[in-house]
Amino acid sequence: MASVVIEKPGVMRRQETECQPPEAGEVCIQVEYAGICGSDLHIYHGANPFAVYPRVVGHEFVGKIVAVGEGVDPGRKGERVAVDPVISCGHCYPCSIKRPNVCENLVVLGVHRDGGFADFVCVPATNAWPVPRSIPAEIAVTIEPYSVAANVTQRTGVYPNDVALVYGAGPAGMTIIDVLRHVWQVPVIVIDKNEQRLEKAQRCGANWVFNNSHGSVAEFLQQQKLLPTLIIDVVCHPSILEEAVTLISPAGRIGLLGFSASPSSVIQQELTRRELTLYSSRLNCRMFSTVIKWMEQELIHPKNIISHVFDIQDIDSAMHLADSKADGVCKVLLKFPHTSE
Repeated sequence: MASVVIEKPGVMRRQETECQPPEAGEVCIQVEYAGICGSDLHIYHGANPFAVYPRVVGHEFVGKIVAVGEGVDPGRKGERVAVDPVISCGHCYPCSIKRPNVCENLVVLGVHRDGGFADFVCVPATNAWPVPRSIPAEIAVTIEPYSVAANVTQRTGVYPNDVALVYGAGPAGMTIIDVLRHVWQVPVIVIDKNEQRLEKAQRCGANWVFNNSHGSVAEFLQQQKLLPTLIIDVVCHPSILEEAVTLISPAGRIGLLGFSASPSSVIQQELTRRELTLYSSRLNCRMFSTVIKWMEQELIHPKNIISHVFDIQDIDSAMHLADSKADGVCKVLLKFPHTSE
């Protein structure tokens, strides 16, 4: 089988490897589509502190079950499934309180264990979520990124009278904007430095957009008479958290999606004076079923975030484009030759 391997930071190649049969409790999936995530690019650049090399990357993927291991219902063969990349131990403290996404023994497909940039991949059967026939594979591949948006909004909570502010209108930011506007139906302010991304955010439902390379976010909010009660930081530059603390309403919530190794100089007085709450969010905590329901009900709009589709043979071009952040680029997908759609 063919797979895309990142040997070490900056070194990526396609290679042929033997297709291994699934172990007990596993299924073997013939991959149809995979999505390129910022995390994959971070692994390529050596900027993901959790990655183990060499690694077949890819944690956003969908395909069909072609083989099952011992203990798995043979009737699952032929199912189209989306794969949750979060593999947890089930017995540590986080798992015991239903937080498997921060399991003490966490394994993430495409990071700690080979992922979906391959013709075939074996995963735990419990991580393979059946996709209804009404959801095509090209849409189902976005279940994982939408599960990340579902997770952070579940962590922070979204109230009917919220005014949300989202820092970042890239692929992750766009899923959050979609969820906030069309699932939770709250007004959304979007901050970014890329005009085309801001235009796309507006087309996808953002109520207000502002380019913070052109001026002060605080002044913009003041001019518009806006006071955000919920801020979600997708960019995660240390300065953004410092700014968010000064912009948000008393009793507001701040969600952090991503990670930075650099410290933020947050003034504790501001946190306590207005009783702010900070929520960090990693991956997703069993949110696939929720996102699948949203897709069935057409509450979210994955087509709006998909900008490019490349054949897997063109992986170099696809990764380069996704990394370029060029105008018009949002979610870049990889299509495999045995895709049935």
